[in-house]
Amino acid sequence: MSSPPAPAPPRVAVVIPAYNEEETVAGVVRAALDLTPEVIVASDGSADRTAAVARGAGARVVELPENRGKGPALKAALEATTAEYVVMLDADLVGLQRAHLERLLAPVLAGDLDMAIGVFEGGGSFASDWGNRLTPHLSGQRACRREWLLSVPRLGEERWPEPPITDWLRRTGARWGYVELEQVRQVLKETKRGFWKGARARTRMYAELLTYRRRKRRG
Repeated sequence: MSSPPAPAPPRVAVVIPAYNEEETVAGVVRAALDLTPEVIVASDGSADRTAAVARGAGARVVELPENRGKGPALKAALEATTAEYVVMLDADLVGLQRAHLERLLAPVLAGDLDMAIGVFEGGGSFASDWGNRLTPHLSGQRACRREWLLSVPRLGEERWPEPPITDWLRRTGARWGYVELEQVRQVLKETKRGFWKGARARTRMYAELLTYRRRKRRG
């Protein structure tokens, strides 16, 4: 008597919101393609070649007509797949490999965590490592069930989705934890855009993040 067929492996998609990341997005896409053939980049009104570079690297690309923020871009990428599990990545990572993604995804697939959050511990610049240690809950590297992520209130309304995700983790009693991504770093805004433009962009980002609860109360 023949044994029953082995269950199909879980379907995983990698979703990558991106805004003007033509220099780094291809490397992130290639690392993601080593994990799964389903890699979706949502170009958030990029004015450079982000969409073309991502498509050339093998990703499926969703192009938003104007820059609306990481939250709307993330939601657009999630809506472009029906995979059960998703890995969410920033498009400005350097040093990313398949092993990092497997490590991030493993506790979720095993049922130990509802969300795994990737953090950098060394291997990057002092500023990026310091920022990740200070605010690990704002990391853009995450793994979870797609359905859970789409259930986050205001996910597609907030320019930065990390505060509503963190809020929803706490409100739903979800199990979450940090996973170290060794030798991965994030290119600083000051490096990508020049010091003053990057510093202004960083200031605007933190202002948006810190005023999330006020916007939430207003509805």
